[in-house]
Amino acid sequence: MKKIESFTIDHLALLPGLYLSRRDEKDGVAVTTFDLRFTAPNREPAMDIAALHTVEHLFATYLRNSEIANDVVYFGPMGCRTGCYLLLFGEKTPEDALPAVLDACDYTLSFDGEIPGAKAAECGNFLEHNLSLAKYYVARYKSELLTHRRFTYPRS
Repeated sequence: MKKIESFTIDHLALLPGLYLSRRDEKDGVAVTTFDLRFTAPNREPAMDIAALHTVEHLFATYLRNSEIANDVVYFGPMGCRTGCYLLLFGEKTPEDALPAVLDACDYTLSFDGEIPGAKAAECGNFLEHNLSLAKYYVARYKSELLTHRRFTYPRS
């Protein structure tokens, strides 16, 4: 079988950043996928599951209520637990997505209270959240974005 494009990324060289992962188009509709890489794969521990779950809830809530709400297709965690994917309608660049991602970071860092969508009737695993650890990951990630602005994948 053909190798999946994401498997061609050199994960031993991949560092935290906001990467343009792919662009897809079907029937004239373009979707851009961004890789919000929070940790360095295979060199740092994967994100704590409860914290990653909280990041998912807070980022998704923020983005779907932000200025880019109509462009948001999906926001969710990677199976490897080193980050999340953000899918937006249109041919977007990391520079287009960066302001909303930074705003989602700020929303998460200032958030206090009950996690949106974290009730039994709303979430398939409502007990597994960790706001303080989510804030730790998001603070690290935001600092990396502001310092390094990594937008292009290393290739193997």
